[in-house]
Order: sequence, then C-alpha cells, then structure tokens
Amino acid sequence: MKTTNILLESGTNELEIVEFYIEEASRANDGESYKGYYGVNVAKVLEIMQKPKITEMPEVSHPSVLGAFNLRSKVIPLVDLAMWLGKKRVEKEPPKVIVTEFNKVTSAFLVSGVTRIHRISWEEVEAPNRYVAALSSNSITGVVKLEGRIVFILDLEKIVAELNPSLALRLDDNVDWDSEAHYRALVADDSSMIREMMKDLLSKANFQVECCNNGKECWDRLQEFKQKCEAESRPVTDFVQVVVSDIEMPAMDGHNLTKRIKEDPLLRRLPVILFSSLITDKLRHKGDSVGADDQISKPEITQLAKRAAALIQAQA
Repeated sequence: MKTTNILLESGTNELEIVEFYIEEASRANDGESYKGYYGVNVAKVLEIMQKPKITEMPEVSHPSVLGAFNLRSKVIPLVDLAMWLGKKRVEKEPPKVIVTEFNKVTSAFLVSGVTRIHRISWEEVEAPNRYVAALSSNSITGVVKLEGRIVFILDLEKIVAELNPSLALRLDDNVDWDSEAHYRALVADDSSMIREMMKDLLSKANFQVECCNNGKECWDRLQEFKQKCEAESRPVTDFVQVVVSDIEMPAMDGHNLTKRIKEDPLLRRLPVILFSSLITDKLRHKGDSVGADDQISKPEITQLAKRAAALIQAQA
C-alpha cells in the first residue's frame, strides 16, 4: 500500500495522519491484550507493507533494531516500535511495516496493524501534557481524539536521531562565526529538545533567539511586536529579523504561520525559513506556495544559520 498526500492546498492548517496500532499485552498478565493507537503524518510515509525478510545487522545500537531489508535497491533498517516504546507486542495477526522518509533518511517501523488515513486540522491536535510526555520519554508530539479513541502522534525523528546520533543538530566547527553583526530570530518548534538545541547553536552563530512552542504562539508573539511597532513608530526588525519555523506543530503548523505572515502588510517583509524534517524535493512546493523565503531540512543547522544571516543582510 503506497500512500499519497492528497492535500492540494498548503497553508490550510490541515494534515493527514496514518493511524496505526500496537497490540499490547495486558499488564495484569491475564492473557488479555489491548490496542494502543498512534499516528504519523502521511507526508512522512512512503508505503505500508507486510513484514519482509529481515537480515540481521552487526552491532546494532538498540535491541529494537531488528535488522534491515532491501526495498527497490535501498537497504532500510527496521525498528520494532513496540520494543522502542517499552511495550510487549502480542502477535494476533501478521504485523505491518510502515516505511518512512524524513531528514533525508529512509527508515521502517514494525507495528501490529494500520487502521486508516484521517484528515484533521492541527487545531484538533493537543500538545502532550508533562505527565504524558514524561511517560513516553518525550516520544509523543501530539494527542488527538479520533472516533472516540485517543491517538498519540509519535516523534519518529527523535527515535531515529537517538538510534543514529549523526542525525542530531550540530553546528559546523569549521565555520568561523566571529562577527560584529548580531541577529534577532523568532523560532517556532514543538520539540523542547530541538528548541533548546537551536537556541544554543544559533546563539553561537550570533543570533539572539526567542522560542515559541508552536505556530500559534509564534503568531501571537508577532502580533505583540506589531502593536509595539505601531505604538512606538518602530520597524518590526527592531524586535525580530527572521522567523524560523518547523512545519508539524499542534494548534498551527508552519505552512499556515508562513501564509499569515506573508499576507500581513506589516510582517510580510520578514524572512521566513521553514526548518523541518519534511523538506524534500517532493514536498518543497508546499512551502513555496505559502511564500517561504527558504526551506532547509533538519538537521542542517549550519546552513540554517548561514542562510538566515544572508536573508537578513539582503533586507538591510
């Protein structure tokens, strides 16, 4: 089963998620089981398939990595999602494999089964509270109620980055960041880990960084800047010179945020950079259609710092 992203218009604050489940053993050890429901953005899914023949890999970094398989001349690692989440999977039916692509990396995840694809608004997605986040090792980015059940949207990027540390954000030490110029950036990302890393790394590249938890918080902050600009007759660049936004975020996604900025008479000149694992050749047109000034795939934070500085200098 191949998936296709059927959303034709960008900036509508909608997304499609593939809902899947893991059949988990009851903690009471009474032989019963129950289904835990999860979701992943369709834009990250290449296809859904039966479990293929797996070849074991030497010296795997985590026991949840079952091995690898060959798909159209590409060797893809397979992660047992239940094992990663600390669940004991019960095999009542042949399991399914969800093949994904993000951060320019192809990975696959073993699950019990796939339910269907849902089209929803990001406004329906709630950020997990601290308790849920802590229980899931911060592997859940959103919670949504669908057809009377709770579905957890998983942070697959975090899982892949922890299995492969080379995919984590890091600034290129070979670049000389010493400069008298200082820039003001407003960053929107729903991952607390990514926010902290971006704040730390961009500050080393001479950026003063203010972070927001999602696109809605970022938009509200920009409205506050607008009020100050109008009250004090100051340009918006006195408060912020570039907006850097993730795409997938509860309440308001990066495409909708970008569209709002570019349709605003005062804010439209602000450079907006989409910094997301969803920046691929196949999906780049979505950012273009809402007016993004640049689009950079995570984890290329060195490129982000360079290109953000260049956009600010071009506006000066």
